[in-house]
Amino acid sequence: MATKTREIFRQDLPEPLRRDVRLLGAMLGDGLVEYGGQGLLDDVERLRHAVIAARRGETAGSDVAAIVDGWTLERAEQVARAFTVYFHLTNLAEEHHRIRTLRERDTGDTVPGSVAATVQHIRASTDGRLDGLIEGLEFRPVFTAHPTEARRRAVVTAIQRISDLMTRLNDAPGATEREEIERSLREEIDLLWRTALRRGTQLDPLDEVRTAMAAFDETIFRVVPHIYRALDRALQPGDDGTRPPKARPYLRFGSWIGGDRDGNPYVTAQITRDAVMIQADHILRALENACARIGRELTVHEATTPASKDLLGALAAARTAHPSHLREIAKRSPGEPHR
Repeated sequence: MATKTREIFRQDLPEPLRRDVRLLGAMLGDGLVEYGGQGLLDDVERLRHAVIAARRGETAGSDVAAIVDGWTLERAEQVARAFTVYFHLTNLAEEHHRIRTLRERDTGDTVPGSVAATVQHIRASTDGRLDGLIEGLEFRPVFTAHPTEARRRAVVTAIQRISDLMTRLNDAPGATEREEIERSLREEIDLLWRTALRRGTQLDPLDEVRTAMAAFDETIFRVVPHIYRALDRALQPGDDGTRPPKARPYLRFGSWIGGDRDGNPYVTAQITRDAVMIQADHILRALENACARIGRELTVHEATTPASKDLLGALAAARTAHPSHLREIAKRSPGEPHR
């Protein structure tokens, strides 16, 4: 069977994905011209076309090497950084196209491979064992890090900001809003290009911990509730959110980062202790922010929603332990015990 050529693969790309790649690539190109002049962009394009030609067998690999050999070290580093940023952007475009495809498939029917489809299959094939399986369900993802993959947190968060803007761009209803989002995209892409992609100092285990926690802050903490709700909807659709969840908490996270004892001399007991403290700090801050948000929104009055005995008891204990603090809260939110 003949192998598809790169050109055929490119032609097979869905138009929305090609559109996003073109947009992000053009914005990066504008940033390269602003930074290093048209010559920098020309060098990037010359190398890109030469590599494509070499893949097609139209030119030799030595011709590609000759292009690179003709550059100064500074120009070679600039071109390498341009390709790195471009690959980050194309990966983002592919991720957003996958999301777009999943949304298009979600028409209300059960999607093959989804949580709902899995629950339906288990329910149909296990003769009433679903509840027992759910009761014993455990999912324990364990995070790890590899020095060749660890990015600077500044790079991780910059990519996340670009990703958020891509989401907004895909959902933008009007031309004016799209223009404003595209302006922000240009700023973020230029910032990513100008950010040092590699560290100037040796990576240590706590750097890896902090990089992993960037994923926790930006993604994991917000995604976990959606995972729980997806299972709850699948178990008993139609009334989720109006009853207690059907499944107990089954997600438990682990991490090797800063804690593995594989002979790494830099991972000591103190490093592991510091890693746990960093993780705890991020988790507690995330929970604190969530509580503050709920506190701002939970404005139900005691006349419409009386407090339970447990809540009244907790408030009484808190009033005894922190009288001035509770008086200040009550002054700001009179008659709102839940808040």
